[in-house]
Amino acid sequence: MTLKKRIIPCLDIKGGQTVKGINFVDIRSAGDPVALAKRYVEEGADELVFLDITATVEGRKAFAVLVGEIAYEINIPFTVGGGVSSVEDASTLVNAGADKVSIKSAAVKRPKLIYEMAQEFGSQFVVVAIDAGLISGEWKVFVKGGREATHIDVHQWAKEVEKLGAGEILLTSMAHDGTKSGFAIDLTNKMAANLNLPVIASGGAGTVRHFKEVFEKTKATGALAASVFHFGEIAIPELKKFLKNQGLEVRNT
Repeated sequence: MTLKKRIIPCLDIKGGQTVKGINFVDIRSAGDPVALAKRYVEEGADELVFLDITATVEGRKAFAVLVGEIAYEINIPFTVGGGVSSVEDASTLVNAGADKVSIKSAAVKRPKLIYEMAQEFGSQFVVVAIDAGLISGEWKVFVKGGREATHIDVHQWAKEVEKLGAGEILLTSMAHDGTKSGFAIDLTNKMAANLNLPVIASGGAGTVRHFKEVFEKTKATGALAASVFHFGEIAIPELKKFLKNQGLEVRNT
């Protein structure tokens, strides 16, 4: 059975406000996260992702109070990430209203955390975010909000993540992030084809055709974007109508 494609807005949070950058830098404000979340529900978004993008770098936990305020206003699956380094941290976010929790730097530092969270909450709860950057022509895993490179191959890491019990991967190409030049098709295609768990493509959405391309040319089951939704460059209802007219099975159309 083919999974219907998901359209997923992302709230990158810094200092309690939604922000957006290009290639993980040049950050600018994008508005109130609670208001944006409510708008996306009304527009028909399939899921919502909340990423506290400076929590790990600043050595703190995600804003659980803000997570709770957003969760109260929405009725779609809600993934939260940022500063999660233990099962206890994940529990705090679940209690605040998260349906799924995303981990990234902490998973690289201690991979067993993926297993522990899957055992505690179920694999469907665990989303592992992978920030991929090119080093000498090879895709490597980056951590700490894209500020620190590792020598870990992204595809090998994805396979390990799957074995440890993750339920989903959120794959972001740092080279494409915020550029609006299209998703990293080759990277996404290779990863999604080699895994038995859902992959969300992230980084580079600029037009409705970019969504069509990533769904047609890869096995990604979800496509995530931020600024094109935040600033009204792409309206979710029109995007879903376009994809459906192109013969793609999209949720909630």
